[in-house]
Amino acid sequence: MSPSPALPAVIFDLDGTLVDSEPNYYEAGRRLLEAHGVHGFTWEEHGSFIGIGTRETLETLRARYGIAAPLEELLAEKDRHYLALATAHTEAFPQMRKLVERLHTAGHPMAVASGSSRAAIAAVLSTTGLDALLPRYVSAEEVPHGKPEPDVFLEAARRLGADPAGCVVLEDAPPGAEAARRAGMRCVAVPYLPRTADDPSFASAGLLFEGGQAAFDAQRVYDWISGTA
Repeated sequence: MSPSPALPAVIFDLDGTLVDSEPNYYEAGRRLLEAHGVHGFTWEEHGSFIGIGTRETLETLRARYGIAAPLEELLAEKDRHYLALATAHTEAFPQMRKLVERLHTAGHPMAVASGSSRAAIAAVLSTTGLDALLPRYVSAEEVPHGKPEPDVFLEAARRLGADPAGCVVLEDAPPGAEAARRAGMRCVAVPYLPRTADDPSFASAGLLFEGGQAAFDAQRVYDWISGTA
């Protein structure tokens, strides 16, 4: 009798995919910039950085606004702002929670791979109660390059003992979808900003919810991952 095939491993992006943390990241960035003399940072400007790691975002903003403070200082300062906001209020998207619970019950290996710091990932998972279901996570600060490079996804697969080709990634942003493609993984795309649904990086996704979280269907995704669709 031949052995049963391994269940696909599932790797979740965190911010904007599992949880609605972007408002907190925007506010943390706004407070940081204001403290360094930069006023009027808008949600629209923040939107251009969704899916890009915190380090890469701050590198760009530091250069754009001529901020003198060292990058490491800015990273630590933004993390402090974000952690205060995140632990006060962060919500998991209901259908995403449902999917995580279903995959956990079925025995799928799972991990989180995010551009956030390890401290931020741990805080958000704990605040939302997802830490019991998703104890494994990889931060972009642990690998050489953030998204759209595939490093965080490949490291997550390594820690799960999974072949990248047997992994499914859930992502909300074009850089993350591109990182999944470069990692050789299947992708479920759930654009945080539905207006980005026609971005070329989403074209390689095996399943695309053009309407974002409002259109996301946990049962449909579970069936697609498990091969029953």
